Amino acid sequence: MPKKNKLSAHGEFKILETSIQVIQKGLTDGKLTSEDLVKFYLARIDKYDQQGPKLNCIITINPNALKEAIVLDQERKTKAPRGPLHGIPIVLKDNFDTFDLPTTGGNKAMAKSQPSKDAFLTKKLRAAGAILIAKVNLHELARAGTTMSSLTGQTLNAYDLTRTPGGSSGGTASAVAANFALAGMGTDTVNSVRSPASAESLVGFRPTYGLLSRSGIIPAALTQDMAGPITRTVADAAFLLNVLAGIDPTDPVTTAATGHIPTDYTTYLKKEGLHGKRLGVVMAIVGKDPEVSKIFNKALADLTALGAEVVYIEDPNFDTVKILTECDVQVYESNPNLDDYLKTLGPNAPVHNCIELIASGTLDQSIQKLLNESQALRPNNLTDPNYKLTLDNGVALRELVTKTFYHHRLDAFVYPHQQQLVAKISDGGQPGRNGILASIAHTPAITVPGGFSPPNADAALGVPVGIEFMSLQWNEPTLFEIAYAYEQATNHRRPPNLSP
Repeated sequence: MPKKNKLSAHGEFKILETSIQVIQKGLTDGKLTSEDLVKFYLARIDKYDQQGPKLNCIITINPNALKEAIVLDQERKTKAPRGPLHGIPIVLKDNFDTFDLPTTGGNKAMAKSQPSKDAFLTKKLRAAGAILIAKVNLHELARAGTTMSSLTGQTLNAYDLTRTPGGSSGGTASAVAANFALAGMGTDTVNSVRSPASAESLVGFRPTYGLLSRSGIIPAALTQDMAGPITRTVADAAFLLNVLAGIDPTDPVTTAATGHIPTDYTTYLKKEGLHGKRLGVVMAIVGKDPEVSKIFNKALADLTALGAEVVYIEDPNFDTVKILTECDVQVYESNPNLDDYLKTLGPNAPVHNCIELIASGTLDQSIQKLLNESQALRPNNLTDPNYKLTLDNGVALRELVTKTFYHHRLDAFVYPHQQQLVAKISDGGQPGRNGILASIAHTPAITVPGGFSPPNADAALGVPVGIEFMSLQWNEPTLFEIAYAYEQATNHRRPPNLSP
């Protein structure tokens, strides 16, 4: 990979793998422009998503991105920047509402679904000056973990074209990994921000439930849904969280964030952040894959060398298969939550409810499989007596997590995000993911690059493996201290050879 990328109007400035703050300084100092950035990223999208390896992660390119960049460059010269993301290109998972672009959920029947206004978080990004350069693929309606949709098809992993990019935010991950933008946004109901981050050597952050708004995002299950950034560095995740965190009057769960939002998350980026930390290794979910185990054991050795104390937690109640079976509410909430969202699109919406969506015959076969094997997307399930039992199981898990943290005086849990390597596309599924623990616990969790499996013919660098840290509610500052210290000491992130 070349160390510098030549920009004709501004000499040479390194764009590939560069952080938001460094790019922002370059823009401020006049070493490059937002127009340069947008042209650079659009060229890469054309070369590596539409041609080249055909990663197939883009659903819609913003046709006004270049015009927006030129306007923002002029504003930078004549006025103060709009915010910390002024002129920064971002990709958006295509379940975030955008007033000027369709919001499809990856579904053919919704290909021309046009919201009348931005999602709350979309509006925040624009207000901070971000350029939404493209909307990207997701596992259809964010319902599974391999990023396959009826509208766009299968998104590929930028490190190994035979493997999935994780999911459901796999389009965001492939785009960020291949440097199609500086960062991206995803959503996470079970694993869906952190799974793609693990699969593509990225940072994925799921905040405490309620720290970010869900208004204007196509829902999967509102008891578990949360949005989060996917970035190449921990610092960029903290930088984005500064922009995104906040109370939304139209999303009641965000009122819980009152008093829990620090002035600046980046102040917790400390290279010595692991000193004195107590980390609980959740033995029920470390997995048995020898390649993952080797990387995870190396991570534990590194964490210890960096000043952390490791405590082994032996409790079968943290087994993620058990948690998925007993606590996941998607089967009950999916239909009514989606129906409520579709009502917001008005009478001219391409589909008005789940019954119409199913009847359209457009759902990807993976979603149809869910329909055949469970009650997902079937008529309203909120009256099912098992729904309350499942909710109660979630409450019990949250109590267990809190009790375990206090009993062992922990700062965070640590485990591999995936118990085995990210799946081959031919496998048809994505087993062994551990993200459900934080999703049900309503706690923050961050996945950080942990290394690669041995290289092979399909993966020149090997297959990425992510290490996940999870803390108690509102302990985002602690997670940033831990994750940043680990990232800076190990430096596992490597850009994919397939998009140099």
